[in-house]
Amino acid sequence: MDLQIKQEGKFQFIDEGEGEVLLLLHGLFGALSNWNGVVDHFSKNYRVVIPLMPIYEMPLHKAGVPGLVNFVEDFVNLKKLKDLTLLGNSLGGHVGLVYTLDNPSMVKRLVLTGSSGLFEDSMGGSFPKRGNYEYVEERVGYTFYDPKTATKELVDEVFSITNSNSKCLRIIAIAKSAQRHNMAKDITNIEVPTLLIWGLNDTITPPLVAYEFNRLMNNSELYFIDKCGHAPMMEHPEKFNSILDRFLAKTPLTKASA
Repeated sequence: MDLQIKQEGKFQFIDEGEGEVLLLLHGLFGALSNWNGVVDHFSKNYRVVIPLMPIYEMPLHKAGVPGLVNFVEDFVNLKKLKDLTLLGNSLGGHVGLVYTLDNPSMVKRLVLTGSSGLFEDSMGGSFPKRGNYEYVEERVGYTFYDPKTATKELVDEVFSITNSNSKCLRIIAIAKSAQRHNMAKDITNIEVPTLLIWGLNDTITPPLVAYEFNRLMNNSELYFIDKCGHAPMMEHPEKFNSILDRFLAKTPLTKASA
């Protein structure tokens, strides 16, 4: 489906469907389109909301995980959202974890896929070489099990980002903030039902990371998708949606909070 981007104040976002709120957070090189398959499937029965994170525009001194968490808090307050099912991919998962810890009454379920917060090999440990399209194409392909998932449109978008000085500075600052901010000691305090959906072939947050999340989070369950990299909702949307459907059905919100 073609996603209609809405604007309210400084926020750009997707807001489709009605019902319980699924709040989706994209990653560092992510975009709203990463969640197309999820929006298409779940907007029939849920209200699916995706804020466009200000990764490339936020003030440099705020460019980090705490700044992005504050952005999500401001957005949730503006839209008067509550009883959230929070889904985060990669950096979006990291932001979702901190948001959940800081705002425990707001989050009823948590879904992480390829989340940072414990360990991540961001772009293979180095930033893409500016002006080198082939290198960027290779690194974007590295995100997926099947490099063909990295469409020309996606590669062009990342290439454009890496050729902007101001965007590069913010990406580097945010990536360093995420790497410094290890959450191993904190996430043991998260009590809400948590679903971990991981690509079995994820090279950025490998399966060992998923097992560690599962070990540290008492109320979590872990599912792997085979022949799948760092963004399962893009590479295998039907399998991702099926796992998420089952999780939502068996963790219903209480009447008091619905």
